[in-house]
Amino acid sequence: MPLHEKRLAEIREMLDDDVYASTDLSQSMPKYHFPGSEQAPKDVYSAVRDELMLDGNSRQNLATFCQTLAEPELHELMDLCMDKNMVDKDEYPQTAEIESRCVHMLADLWNSPSSESTVGCSTVGSSEAAMLGGMAMKRAWEDKRKATNQPYDKPNMVCGPVQVCWHKFARYWDIEIREIPMEKNRLIMTPEEVVKRCDENTIGVVPTLGVTFTCQYEPVKAVSEALDQLEKEKGLDIRIHVDGASGGFLAPFCAPDLEWDFRLPRVKSINTSGHKFGLSPLGVGWVIWRDVSDLPEELIFWVNYLGGNMRDIGLNFSRPGGQIICQYYNFLRLGREGYRRIHTSCYDTAKYLSGEIAKLGPFEIMYDGEMSEGIPALCWKMKEGVDPGFSLYDFADRLRARGWQVPAYALPANCSELPIQRILVRHGVSRDLGSLLLGDMKAALEYFKNHPIAVPVTPAEASGFHH
Repeated sequence: MPLHEKRLAEIREMLDDDVYASTDLSQSMPKYHFPGSEQAPKDVYSAVRDELMLDGNSRQNLATFCQTLAEPELHELMDLCMDKNMVDKDEYPQTAEIESRCVHMLADLWNSPSSESTVGCSTVGSSEAAMLGGMAMKRAWEDKRKATNQPYDKPNMVCGPVQVCWHKFARYWDIEIREIPMEKNRLIMTPEEVVKRCDENTIGVVPTLGVTFTCQYEPVKAVSEALDQLEKEKGLDIRIHVDGASGGFLAPFCAPDLEWDFRLPRVKSINTSGHKFGLSPLGVGWVIWRDVSDLPEELIFWVNYLGGNMRDIGLNFSRPGGQIICQYYNFLRLGREGYRRIHTSCYDTAKYLSGEIAKLGPFEIMYDGEMSEGIPALCWKMKEGVDPGFSLYDFADRLRARGWQVPAYALPANCSELPIQRILVRHGVSRDLGSLLLGDMKAALEYFKNHPIAVPVTPAEASGFHH
């Protein structure tokens, strides 16, 4: 090659190295029609990466329950598992073995009488796990009704203020959901309210260990004892499924004396989210039944066309295996001591934030992050009789300008006119990060003092915005 041609080739290669000077990025990438031609991988990567910059910073998202911090080893394990289908147990037997170990470890963590006789599985998240627990309740109730020639066409379930996945479950499977409404002086279920709603068509009661709205634990033991008494009086044997989406990975470490799990014989199943306080990457959940007899046979499928005869319980038939491997890594890496240390630090930060926010003036703390009562979080409302010149929705919007997502939302019935604000303190929300948030909160209050909102946003208007 002549010297001048070689030099031209070098110049072209140098220009190609500058991705933003490439031909591919000299025009807009396709958005809504399927592209007709190939493009250079580094150019496409750069274009997609740039769009992702417009997302919020997940570490500042204090609305999400999901984990936003991961050790480098977790990233490496996820990369190793990119091609592993969790459901194909014949092709990936060791991944299946690791899933089984996690099931037994969770059964042990939740005080199963015998971790060997329990059965469970991983899921895409806690919502799928809740669906499976709910279906088991429904099918077990139907089987009992059929055995005694009784009608089984009007099932109902009783719960407190639940996450939307339970409303989906009730709608998908035609179940009446008897959700105990909040009242001004009672924001979670009580045994008395539960028993009032139970009858022969009740497939089960679902207490939540960490209510989405207020972050509190519902009284599982007291509800179980009330159902024991109901059975003595009326012969109704109603099982409990605990939605431990958040609390299932908190209470065993930070409130070990709290009886909510398989220590209570009436608790037949528990779901939890591994990617919340289980500290695993999105998305993995778990559902565990107290005993194999508590999972109706009709919900178990045996599959042989992947190479072996495999038991399948979950709703999805193709699921990534990496999150399960990372869950196992966390179990081995942290143990009870490590989980306790991390979560206790989160509770301490929640306590610190609740104390400092209470000092700001217009806010009344509703839940302060007490580890025996709920999850590491806090929530507050405006003090009664106080008109600070803005609403919590305005306050949340002002904080968003600094990158913080601190949600304001109305409570469900019968408290839909009461807006509250909430902070989730996950692993990675440090004391220093909390102090920076407090500084921005004070700045926001100063801003509203100097620029009061003429017409603060109301709960009805905020709901309209979201829709």
